[in-house]
Amino acid sequence: MSNTSDKKGYKMGHSKRFKLIQQLEEELQSALICYITGDRENLSTRIAPDIIRVFYQHLEMLGPRKKITLFLYTRGGDLMTPFRLVSLIREYCSFFNVLIPFRAYSAGTLISLGADEIIMGKLSELSPIDPSVANAFNPKDPHHPTARIPVSVEDVSSYLLLANEMAGLKGTEQALEVFLRLSKAVHPLALGNVYRNYALIRSLGKKLLKMHKGGSSPERIENIIENLTEKLYAHSYMIPRSEAGNRIHLNVSEPSPVVEKLMWTLYENYEKDLQLTEPFNPALLLEEQEIQVDFEATGGIIESQERLDTFIFEGRVTRLAKQEGNTPPVSLEILRQKWKFIKNNDKKARKQPL
Repeated sequence: MSNTSDKKGYKMGHSKRFKLIQQLEEELQSALICYITGDRENLSTRIAPDIIRVFYQHLEMLGPRKKITLFLYTRGGDLMTPFRLVSLIREYCSFFNVLIPFRAYSAGTLISLGADEIIMGKLSELSPIDPSVANAFNPKDPHHPTARIPVSVEDVSSYLLLANEMAGLKGTEQALEVFLRLSKAVHPLALGNVYRNYALIRSLGKKLLKMHKGGSSPERIENIIENLTEKLYAHSYMIPRSEAGNRIHLNVSEPSPVVEKLMWTLYENYEKDLQLTEPFNPALLLEEQEIQVDFEATGGIIESQERLDTFIFEGRVTRLAKQEGNTPPVSLEILRQKWKFIKNNDKKARKQPL
């Protein structure tokens, strides 16, 4: 079926990408690891701690290198993972690059902060790193009573700035009144969680920037963190390479025409393989007379010259009772989701390590 995937299908996709990865390695004079978190509608993945062991296995097979480049596409994810991932990669190289064909948002931008060089093409985008946080003390969603509304760290900060700058607060008593009103709408422990994440994101960003070869000045680091949190005003803001380099002062470089073409061709291969532009519709998995079907779908890839791992959703689709005048509804059950080893590469096909 068109919406399912199997080992054979991804071995075929991997073989098509193998030459592209080799060509990029030659052009960049660097080993390359590709990390794609799929953003397919209804079947998306995110950066999470379970990638660390998978990356370790790739890096052990690659061995120590002068330079390692991470080919990265992601909408974001867990904020603690970037520091651990960058620290691990740097155990195997003296120079670490990130190659961004398109999107590297939120936690992806944090990973990029830890790179000595961020290679961005014409379509490449970073994003702010201010997180939205949710816990049991967040406000209830009025439309979904069991759900909680995420609270943006910068929304809280902006509310206080709004009261101070536009309402013209005078003295500590008025400031206290504004804060008390906020704490009546948002639980104090939720606000405490907001502040903890406010401090955490800045601490992680600074640690990652300090990893650069040759170091960075405290003033430059502080300016970058402020730009990626307080001065962009919207978490969905898309940062092109011109702004990333010229205004935010990240270590951005433009790829050669050859590298730009290769990186975009490689991205399009992943996009097609993961069906990122096609919403996942479980109803299409059922043949006309089928009542139930099990499926596997791939939502993410970690790939290098050495091996291929994919993030697999294993699920079950069941046709429910038909209702008059409507398309028969279906239920979707995700049984398992995990990283799955697919294959090691043939050593004869590899070129000498860079």
